[in-house]
Amino acid sequence: MKVVGFAGFSGAGKTTLIEQLIPALRQDGQRVSVVKHAHHRFDIDHPGKDSFRHRAAGAFEVLVASDQRLALLREFEQPQQRTVHQLLAELDEGVDWVFVEGYKWSDLPKIEVWRPAQPGEPERAVLYPHDMFVVAVATNAPERLPEPTLRPVLPLDAPEQVAQWLRAQAKRFDYDPARHLSGIPQS
Repeated sequence: MKVVGFAGFSGAGKTTLIEQLIPALRQDGQRVSVVKHAHHRFDIDHPGKDSFRHRAAGAFEVLVASDQRLALLREFEQPQQRTVHQLLAELDEGVDWVFVEGYKWSDLPKIEVWRPAQPGEPERAVLYPHDMFVVAVATNAPERLPEPTLRPVLPLDAPEQVAQWLRAQAKRFDYDPARHLSGIPQS
């Protein structure tokens, strides 16, 4: 599997870019999964549904499955922060690509998504000058990047070009959990 992070501050366009890249890679027959970090308590289940009732009754896990999808809900007895690598281990091994959104400080190779601030907004910080895991910057305003970079600058508003770059750089995103967990840097 190939794993690429999408980093950037809120409102930069990470979700939109990922949403556009998924069908671009799927048209090549690629299977794409997404790992998304949620900062707040969230729920995908609704009161009144059987699965919600089982969870509310105290089930540690509730697996809901049909002939078209599967969802696993797991309640943590104590709050815990799972690493992105622990979450990647939960995914189907047959997936071709995994897009990771919301693990800004992870040690995964990532594309920084950056937009300049709108008039009246504070200037938006960038990660790439200080984060060696940022391998490219996707922006709609390359001329306004706060610091020069030698990294590739990708057109945020042209997702097919970003997808082409991912295809061309695919080897760089190969994920090897054993190698990663050993502390050997990924090239």
